[in-house]
Amino acid sequence: MVSVSNSTDPYPPIEEDLKLTRECFKLFAEYGIRYLIVTKSDMFLRDLDILRNSRTAVTVTITTLDKGLAKRVEPNAPSPERRIKALKKLKEYGIPAGVRVDPIIPGLNDKEIEEIIKNVSPYISHITFSTFKPRYDSFRRFERLFPAVYEKTKTLYSERIGNSFYLEKEMRRIFIERAHKMAKKENLSFGLCREGFREYINAPSCDGSHLVP
Repeated sequence: MVSVSNSTDPYPPIEEDLKLTRECFKLFAEYGIRYLIVTKSDMFLRDLDILRNSRTAVTVTITTLDKGLAKRVEPNAPSPERRIKALKKLKEYGIPAGVRVDPIIPGLNDKEIEEIIKNVSPYISHITFSTFKPRYDSFRRFERLFPAVYEKTKTLYSERIGNSFYLEKEMRRIFIERAHKMAKKENLSFGLCREGFREYINAPSCDGSHLVP
């Protein structure tokens, strides 16, 4: 199975003109290749004619429901409202879908965990949950963008695994418990990637790849 993609979004704005992602999906459909789309975009609506005849699923990242905050965190991505409307369309077409609630940052969007899951639950079957795991460069960008939040939370990132800094373990557990509880309430499977706490996972995959037919 192909994950499209974990390193960058398969639907950057230039894809509207180049249609390279669309051409890849045509090949996947032709050869029966299973693939998972991971995106913050709603541009996949353009490709529903291909997706409905593919062995595929879509996971959409939603970091916040606040339009103003979304514009600051993800200035080139469609609004959260547009993404949720796109999830509704996927359900209408019978295409499996999930949502990545990612990343959760204390003092920035942690109060929205339950609200995000509740708003997307009618259209999906899986939640992937993730806390902010900055590297040095992303931590510096976060500091420039949200200096007040950075000052209040920087000491919470005391654990380092590989090149990433992790939120202190017990605070991660609190956020994960909240998300897991809400997902269970909404009858959604729940996955964690690179978080540990396997006792909360009740899905065959962390990223929603098990949704792919």
